[in-house]
Amino acid sequence: MRRPANRQVAGRRSSLRRSLLRFLLMPILALLLLDALVTYNVALHYSNHVHDEDLSDDALTLARMLSNPDFGIALTPQARFLLEYEPGDRNYFAVTSNRRGLLAGNSYLARMANGRGVNGTPALYDGKLDHAGVRVASVQTAARYDASEVLTTTVAETLRDRRRQARQILWLATVMQTLLIACVLALVWFGVRRGLRLLDPLTARLAARTHELTPLDGPDVPVEIVPLTRTIDALFKRLRDMLAVHDRFIADAAHQLRTPLAGLRLHVERAQADPRPETVSDALVHIQQLTQRAARTSTQLLALARAQMPASGDPTQRWIDLAHLVPDAVAQRVHEALGAGVDLGYEGTQQMLGIFGDTAGVLDLLDNLIDNAMRYAGRGSTVTVKLQCRTDGGADLSVEDDGPGVAPEWLPRLSERFFRAPGNHAEGSGLGLAIVQRIVQRHRAELLFQATQPHGLCVLVRFPPAVVPA
Repeated sequence: MRRPANRQVAGRRSSLRRSLLRFLLMPILALLLLDALVTYNVALHYSNHVHDEDLSDDALTLARMLSNPDFGIALTPQARFLLEYEPGDRNYFAVTSNRRGLLAGNSYLARMANGRGVNGTPALYDGKLDHAGVRVASVQTAARYDASEVLTTTVAETLRDRRRQARQILWLATVMQTLLIACVLALVWFGVRRGLRLLDPLTARLAARTHELTPLDGPDVPVEIVPLTRTIDALFKRLRDMLAVHDRFIADAAHQLRTPLAGLRLHVERAQADPRPETVSDALVHIQQLTQRAARTSTQLLALARAQMPASGDPTQRWIDLAHLVPDAVAQRVHEALGAGVDLGYEGTQQMLGIFGDTAGVLDLLDNLIDNAMRYAGRGSTVTVKLQCRTDGGADLSVEDDGPGVAPEWLPRLSERFFRAPGNHAEGSGLGLAIVQRIVQRHRAELLFQATQPHGLCVLVRFPPAVVPA
């Protein structure tokens, strides 16, 4: 039986608690190993120091005993046994005279001394006896029974006891440190669990929400989580903006389509009530006009919704050459302008003039400006599209007509949605300049309305400078 897919995904998810503990456990184990090495070396150094002191004392004691005339040079088997005996190990000794040679002990150890330990101070050094490492202490003293005779007393012991004591110290230290680390890990475990519980209020607050997109940031949010909550709040803001655009689009569509739909129903009912051919033909003419109006309104509403979408991180923004784009766009509208009885012309520079923006947005902007000028200027008017380069490197794009114009008091409101200046009877949805305003804002440009003399209107878009790519 196969597991559900969501269980497989959940099984592959990483745990923050396990990640934190794993991140802490590995360095702690490495530190424990390093501490064991350091502890062993320190313990071995301490054990060597203690044994060296004992070994020096043994060499001095034996030298004093042998130089005493009451004791004598000869060693009984019992004394030799005591000097060489060590539980679980073995010691070595040698006594030599500058006059009589080896007096007692190991001859190889006597040769190893080689005149060390002058002036009654033991000399400590390492050596090897019976294929084993030894620590040696040698001291030279004058015999009390004969001042001309110098005795060299050498005592050696193997390193086994030193290392055994160092291992014992390491074992005790490791046990204590392991217990301490276990306690620390337990405290870290409970600390992580308690720290993660600080997220519970935030999780509960999110779970309790239904359609609310208000900010999450609050006094109960830990400082470390603030960047995450701010990122979520920014996402909520973008969602609110998108939902607001969606709601405005629905409201605008309902507002603008209500009238043509009502007209369509009225003319359909009229044709059904009076089936005479002339009545039906007149109704169909009106239905065609209302259908075109509804189609244009829908297109304008979609363009406005597209222009109102958030512009942050727009991947379509790129470098655009207006000197090439604008003349081509104007040329495509000449045939339509001739059909409407409008003289459409272009004045601009031949040199490259660039901005950083969205090609489709700039074309929508220009189409709406030309369409607005031709529609409200009327038949027999002149519409001129101008493109100029400013001294700061920016671009000025203007559409000027010699129509009836707009009174100065209404100029600031021309970019409002559904606003139409009093006195204008041309058909329109009142959305064209609102779309232009939104596109201008996306390009960080400036939109200006100017009355021309003796009559007419000039709409000016001032684009900021753009760096020409290499």
